Amino acid sequence: MKRMLSGIKPTGELTLGNYIGALRNFVKYQDSYELYVFVANLHCVTVYQEPKELRKNLKDAIALYLACGLDPEKCTIFLQSDVLEHAQLGWLMTCMTYMGELGRMTQYKEKTKGAKDESISAGLFVYPSLMAADILLYDADYVPVGEDQKQHVEITRDLAQRFNNRYSETFTLPEPLIPQVGARIMSLTDPTKKMSKSEESNKGCIYLTDDPAVARKKIMGAVTDNYAHVNYDKENQPGVSNLLEILSSLTGEAIDSIVARYEGKGYGDFKKEVGDAVANELTMIQNRYNDILKSGMIETVLKEGAEKAHRIAFRKLKKVQKKMGIDIF
Repeated sequence: MKRMLSGIKPTGELTLGNYIGALRNFVKYQDSYELYVFVANLHCVTVYQEPKELRKNLKDAIALYLACGLDPEKCTIFLQSDVLEHAQLGWLMTCMTYMGELGRMTQYKEKTKGAKDESISAGLFVYPSLMAADILLYDADYVPVGEDQKQHVEITRDLAQRFNNRYSETFTLPEPLIPQVGARIMSLTDPTKKMSKSEESNKGCIYLTDDPAVARKKIMGAVTDNYAHVNYDKENQPGVSNLLEILSSLTGEAIDSIVARYEGKGYGDFKKEVGDAVANELTMIQNRYNDILKSGMIETVLKEGAEKAHRIAFRKLKKVQKKMGIDIF
């Protein structure tokens, strides 16, 4: 069975975009792949996080992973910092990475735009090396990502190939796996930008813990256009196209079929259907989420997941260090 690995960095509450673009796909993948899913808490601290809030977000992320359908009997779920090999291989990969490669990373340029060097953490610059280590530790064949994260898999492949060429065959070269629909859910208020938990206004972002009635209201207030017909055209009708992707992803109905049903109709009924689909999904997730928080199962899931992940990571790190000459016995 092929191996797959991915994680989410919960610096804020998980969103509908995270759910559609990642979590729902993980649930499907756990039946077809040997799936490893981790909460990337080491990546969270590239910028300051209020400790109490971060702890809550980490716990919520695990509870929501489980509530969305991830099964600890089918996949391995763990906290990144519980497997110390992530940080150690991360340093070794940092030493394998060139400054120019890191400087060209799109997310780094976007996050530091207009900032002075003195205010930018070194972690924000070198985190792609740690991300590469996250993947390479487990010889992942596939990494499910959104289109905007593809560059991170590409630099991981470059580092794996560089190490293999320098020290002999060691790492598997991972392939990015990008879903065809719903890979990148956009903001409801600005459909040219990704739905993000860092939005200044939360009107464009639906959180998995939002009251379903609030989420429905956000959908009804979503930006559309003046064309007044439902059509999938991401360039000319990005708002409507975004709502179509949300509805298609949640219901499984093809976008073409949805468009055909609304031929000759305006946006009111269409938005209502999208809002109902979102509200129903959130209600289901939140019922499970609350049960999981009360059950006390999170600690057990993380402990067992970390033990399983550590066994694989430990062997891989020992092999890497031996080839590099770090281990002397």
